[in-house]
Amino acid sequence: MNAAANRLEFAPPGTPGLLRGLLLAALVHVLLVGALTWGVRWKREVQIVSAEAELWATVPVEAAPRLQKPPPEPTPPPEAPKPLPKPAPAPQPVVEPPKVDITLEQEKRRILKQKQLDLEKQEEKLRLTRQQQDKLKLEKQQAEKLKLEKLKADKLKKELADKTKQAQDKKLLEAQARQLEAQREKNLQRLAGLAGASGGTTATGPALKSAGPSASYAGRIRARIKPNIVFTDDIVGNPSADVEVRTAPDGTIVARKLIKSSGDKAWDDAVLKAIDKTEVLPRDTDGRVPPVLEINFRAKD
Repeated sequence: MNAAANRLEFAPPGTPGLLRGLLLAALVHVLLVGALTWGVRWKREVQIVSAEAELWATVPVEAAPRLQKPPPEPTPPPEAPKPLPKPAPAPQPVVEPPKVDITLEQEKRRILKQKQLDLEKQEEKLRLTRQQQDKLKLEKQQAEKLKLEKLKADKLKKELADKTKQAQDKKLLEAQARQLEAQREKNLQRLAGLAGASGGTTATGPALKSAGPSASYAGRIRARIKPNIVFTDDIVGNPSADVEVRTAPDGTIVARKLIKSSGDKAWDDAVLKAIDKTEVLPRDTDGRVPPVLEINFRAKD
């Protein structure tokens, strides 16, 4: 109930004079129908009246002869059909040029220009990518080349080291062979002269008699080593350096050690280098070389 009341409340107001307008419309229609009916009835009541008239002439006039029909003309032969005229070409419709929308044309140009710019950017990007790929390829080739060169250098270095080691091993084997040969000869000499040995019951030496180096042996050794000393510095006083030298039985120097410094490092180094350069010491008068020697070197001797 409330909903219906609300709808009626918000409904549009009625049209004023609606009934009066309907009555006037009905009256006009009735008058129109009556007028049409009266008009149709008036047309039906009109009568048609016919009349006859005769004409009389004041002067007698003779009538003209009756009109005779002419004979029929001969039928002409049929004419050849005339060719039909060619139809005129239809007029071509005049096509008016389309009206170009300036804004649309500008937008199309802008889109076309943007596409062209995008295409140029893509081409530039592809070019840079190809350059980077070429650069990486070149770097890879250079790295492989350096790797191969390094492998070759390492191989040559290893071969050189192997050859050097083989030479050192060969030299060491030869020295050991010489030492063994000398030891064998000494053993033969010792075995041959055991009857004439003068050592005590506890002696363990291989010689027939105990004996040290001769008095002149130290001078001979210094005379052998001193020409190899290269020393050009000015020196104060007469410094003395004591060196311990170890040799093989054939006189080959196998080790040297500074046991007393002269106080001048340059002189000590010069003496040690000279010993290394000498390599082999001379034999003593008895044909032997002491295994251990202590040699004194003075700068101004």
